[in-house]
Parts: sequence; structure tokens; C-alpha cells
Amino acid sequence: MSSDLVATWEVALSDGVHLIEFEHGTTTGKRVIRVDGKEIHREEWMFKLVGKETFQVGKAKCEIAIEAVSGFAYEYTLQVNGKSLQKFRENQRKITQSWILHIGDNPIRVTMEKDTVDVWVNGDKVNTAAEFVDDGTETHFEIGAHSAYIKICSSGKRRSGLVHQLFVDDVEIPTVSD
Repeated sequence: MSSDLVATWEVALSDGVHLIEFEHGTTTGKRVIRVDGKEIHREEWMFKLVGKETFQVGKAKCEIAIEAVSGFAYEYTLQVNGKSLQKFRENQRKITQSWILHIGDNPIRVTMEKDTVDVWVNGDKVNTAAEFVDDGTETHFEIGAHSAYIKICSSGKRRSGLVHQLFVDDVEIPTVSD
């Protein structure tokens, strides 16, 4: 690992949690961006040490801003889809719901996009079948050999809106916060 590594961020998207690493050589101007350990961008010998680098992570447009703070000190900020990472995370909490479960020794991440009701299992969009039930809807899908469904029903409170629950083999899985 390079000694020029200056920032790392974790970004939770529908297709999983991605690790973004940024290297900045303040003497050479080198800039390297890695996503999930894979190098996606490299610049060598840049004379301008400040600026922005734009790149994609899945469907998300990301931008790293490099700003001089004082002398040879720099600040690095990440924007995702035009929002600061903090605002992006707040927005993701509103539009997605995620669960993590273990089948055997394997952690499984299930994410549902609330607006489209698309379901992702470990980063792969899965086929679903929706049905209406007495108190809401159920969106059925498979996780390997296991049957799963997400139940959506009213919380009964106007401010809370809808409740989303994941069941795998008829056992409820607790939600996670990213």
C-alpha cells in the first residue's frame, strides 16, 4: 500500500458497500483512485495539486475535491450524486432499506430501493414477484435455496409511513443502518 494514501470512504449503494481509496502525492501531483481495491484512475506528475476528480461507482457519480488548507496541508471531500457524503447517506436511508443476514458462514446483504421496489442480493438485482396481502404487499424472491420476501405495510402513523420487513424462511431479519 502506498504512503500517499490520504483518504478512504465507504459508500453504501443498492449494489453493496463500496470502499473508495484516494492517493495524493503532494510532491509529484500523483492522483490514484481505487474502488473496492481496483484502480480506476491514475494521473502522474500533475502540476496543479488542488482540483477535482470525477468518476463512477456503479450508477453513482462521484467527485473528490482536493483543497489546500494551509501550506502543504490538504483537505479531501467526497461528493456522491452532487451531494456531500453525509447528505448522500441521509438520502440513501430515506430511499433504501438494507438487511444483513448470515446463511452458513456467508454474510448476505439485501437492499430494497423503496421507490422502485427493486431488490438486490449481494450487489445483484434479483427477480421478484409481488402480491397483495390483507395488510399490504409482499415482494417474493430467492436467496440461493432459501425463500424470502419483503413485507410492506402501513405503520398506522402518518409520520412514520410504511414499514419494511424482510423474512427469510419465514424468520424476520432485523434492518441495518449504513
